[in-house]
Amino acid sequence: MKKKQSNLIILIVAIVFLLLIFGNSMFYKLNPGNRAIVFRQFSTGLDTANVYFPGFHIVAPWNDFIVYNVKERKSEETMDVLSKNGLQLNIDISVRYNPIYNRIAFLHRRFGVNYENQLVIPEVRSTVRQVAGRYTAEEIYSTKRSEVELNIINEAGQKLKTNDIDMKALLIRSINLPQDIKQAIESKLKQEQEALAYKFKLKREKSEAQRKIIQAQGEAKSNNIINNSLTDKLLKMRGIEATIELSKSVNTKTVIIGSGKDGLPLILGNQ
Repeated sequence: MKKKQSNLIILIVAIVFLLLIFGNSMFYKLNPGNRAIVFRQFSTGLDTANVYFPGFHIVAPWNDFIVYNVKERKSEETMDVLSKNGLQLNIDISVRYNPIYNRIAFLHRRFGVNYENQLVIPEVRSTVRQVAGRYTAEEIYSTKRSEVELNIINEAGQKLKTNDIDMKALLIRSINLPQDIKQAIESKLKQEQEALAYKFKLKREKSEAQRKIIQAQGEAKSNNIINNSLTDKLLKMRGIEATIELSKSVNTKTVIIGSGKDGLPLILGNQ
């Protein structure tokens, strides 16, 4: 009985001793925002089928428990690029990304935990230079900046997705040119805006002139119709109607003496 108790105590001590030695290699707590994979060095190697989620995990001490931070990251890069017409530009960009959660084993196999410097930054830099080389300095700086940015986003995003990275956003923060080139482009853009404004002014004045011509033609046509419709008999009838209406006024004292030149009565004594 005592021998059994001694063996049990020895076993417990051995277990405690092993836990003290290997505890850090067996028990793992994954925090939110982390994922993990296992490398079984004595059996199947890198386990690509299973991804460990936040929580408590027990892993054999001879296996490697590889933790990945899968939170969204941001990198800011400044680089020199050449435009289509051979001018050098300095571009500042920001890119936001994170590993595709269920693909971190494949990401680890190709690039490892340092995937940011091994994959993301080189691919983004390469794409920015390729896209910038298709446009002139003026287009990149002003007229097609949004198009350049969109092409970089589409092409870099596709390359990173192929390598198990989800690119959330890419933004061109600033584009810097040599001062003389910048001034020349800005001067050209200003002249183009002034030319467009002058063209718009001419178009508006032309439209206004056409409107006045149409209005004048309409008034002339209206007057011509009225003049053609005014006969002597119509005028005489209108005169009689006006005289009758005037005679009805309570403030009118009417004295009719003979008749006017056109046969209309004369009205005197109005107050």
